[in-house]
Parts: sequence; structure tokens; C-alpha cells
Amino acid sequence: MEHEEILHRCFRCGYCKLPGNYVDINCPSYLAFRFETYAPGGRMWLLRAWLDGKVSASARFADILFSCATCGNCVAHCAFPEFKDQLLLAFTAGKEAFLNEGVAPPMVRDLLTKIQNHGNAYGKPAKQRSGWVEGTDIPLFSDQEYALFADDVTAYDPRGQEIARSVARLLQQAGVNFGVLSGNFRSDGNDVRAMGETALLEDLATHNIKEMGRLGVQKILTLSPHSLNAMKNDYPGLGAKQQVFHYTQALAFAMKNLKFKTDLPEIRVAFHDPCYLGRHNNDYESARMILRAVPGMKLVEMDRNRKNALCCGGGGGNFFTDLLSGGDDTPARVRVREAADSGAAVLAVACPICAVMLEDAVKVERADAAIRVMEISEIVLGRM
Repeated sequence: MEHEEILHRCFRCGYCKLPGNYVDINCPSYLAFRFETYAPGGRMWLLRAWLDGKVSASARFADILFSCATCGNCVAHCAFPEFKDQLLLAFTAGKEAFLNEGVAPPMVRDLLTKIQNHGNAYGKPAKQRSGWVEGTDIPLFSDQEYALFADDVTAYDPRGQEIARSVARLLQQAGVNFGVLSGNFRSDGNDVRAMGETALLEDLATHNIKEMGRLGVQKILTLSPHSLNAMKNDYPGLGAKQQVFHYTQALAFAMKNLKFKTDLPEIRVAFHDPCYLGRHNNDYESARMILRAVPGMKLVEMDRNRKNALCCGGGGGNFFTDLLSGGDDTPARVRVREAADSGAAVLAVACPICAVMLEDAVKVERADAAIRVMEISEIVLGRM
């Protein structure tokens, strides 16, 4: 197993499951289940015991491994700089080893099979990936500066499609020169890789890179931070040459082109940092720049923000496999309570997975009267 040389170096100090204040719990799976085995240190000890032949690759062990939301909190807060950057790589390698042994939760196996067979997590035809554009004046990509890539959620999920149309309309009004990628594109592969299926990631990425080359794409805008991460960090090693940006990174510098109403009441807004935009790609400011540029927006911060932000729990494929579901302390529900405690009326998001996870949590918490989840583009359009 790759990165197994670091497993013996962990003595479970526990910083990996905490934010910078050392008070709250920031590891999504440990927060949900409260067993040490679900914490990063517990996983490392379990993997070491498995490699030493002391425990078997059981279904229970697989549930523990694959419940990791790959949020990166452990990397951000591990006390050992010599190997902290390898933590998630070791967990991914462990998942890959389990997959190779035929041991994986049924939901994970079914999801990977669906993506392999259909090219997306919804089992839908590839030609429907740009179906959310139909009936609008949103342009398809031809020779524009940017090509807008829709991930599986924004391409096929009804709520994701709403977000995609909202983002595209806002980019149009801001004067960003873009067109939506259509044709035979597949899943970006980010969460496939996080689940340990690296060969499938390479297959998906190679296909998408070929399609982008055929269309002459030079710059990519992604709707999802998950797509940003895969296309920026994984695709270049497979031959990709394109520059890749999350849409907020382009919009932040085009806000000057927008005109806003000036007579609207002040709204207090808290921003939820997506893990794959923040901790994985070190951008904590683009979304905040956008919100600060909107008249009447009062930006407030939750106790946990930026590199200390609590994950919604949807990463690592958990959005589809739901391995963290149930209980009062699922990360999305805890995050909604934290947002309400901040005094914000709106919880702003910049990731379609975060949007769906947190909106569902608001319903379960019955917090509709206290706080509303909105994607950043929806907030901006509503003030224009």
C-alpha cells in the first residue's frame, strides 16, 4: 500500500480531528459517530494493524475507511509537518487496497459501477449533461475565453441545475466571455479518486482532456470546487494544458461591471468555505470579495471559518453514498446550527454539493425561519 511508511508515526494526539481552537470537533465522521476509529488517527492505526495481519478487511472496517469526507482538516491541523500532507493520500491508498480486495460498502460499489458504465453518478446519458441550458440564452462553448464545465450535480440534479443557470446568468451580466461545454463529457473524477478508484479517475480525465483538446479549450471555469480540484491538480499529470478556475475566481474581478439596487435592507450573511476551494486549493477570499462588493451585504463569520471551517460532509463521495447520515451531529446539521448562532439570515455557499447538503439540514433542523441557504450567484442576482 502506498504511503504505509507514515502509519506507524501517528500516536493519536488528536489535533487532526479539531479546528484551531481545539474546542470543537472538525472531523466529519468522528463528529457523526464519536468512535476513535472514525478519526484520522484511528484510521491510521487500523490500516497499520491490517497491514500487520492483526485485523481483517471487514465490511465494518470498509465503512470506517469510506466514511472519510476528504475535507482535509487533518492535513491542516496535524502536528507533524513531515508527513501531514500524506494523510489523505494514505487513506485513499487504503480505500484503493480494499477495492482491489473486493471489500467496499455496497453504496460505494454501486456508485463506482454507475460512473464507470455511464460516465456520471446519476446514470444519465452524456448528451444530457448540458440539458440545463435548454430554453435559455446561455451560450454553448465555441471560441469564447472560458469554457464552463458542469459537474454531475449541476448537470443532473434539479437543485444543481438551478444553481448552474443562476451562475451562468450572473457571469453573462458581469461580462465574462464564456460558453458551456456540451457533448460527450464525463464526471470530473474528483470524488472517484477520493474513493480510491484511481484507474477510473484516469479514464474519466483522459476522456475529458481529449474532448477539451478537440474543442480548443484554453481556460476552464468550474461550477464545483470538486471539479476545480481534479482539473487543476490531477488532470495536468495526465496531459491537460488548460488553466482552471472556480467561477467565483473570475467573478470576483468582474463585479465592477454589475449594477445593484441601493434601497434594499441590510442582510447578514455567513459564508461556508467549501473544503475543495479552501483547504484543498487555498482560496478563502474570492467568495468573500464578491459578497463584500454587494451593497447591503453584512458579512459575518461563523466561529469556524477558512482553514478551520467544518465540512458539510458531502465530500469523498458521501454526497451519493450517504455514509454519514442520521443522528443529531451530522456535520451539515451542526454547521446549520453554527450559522444560525452567528446571527446570519443567509448561509452562503459556492458549491452545489454544499448547497444540497445544507439545505437538507435546514429542513431536518426545522430552521427555515432562522436561516436560508443560498448559492452566491443567487444572492448577487437578488440584489441587482
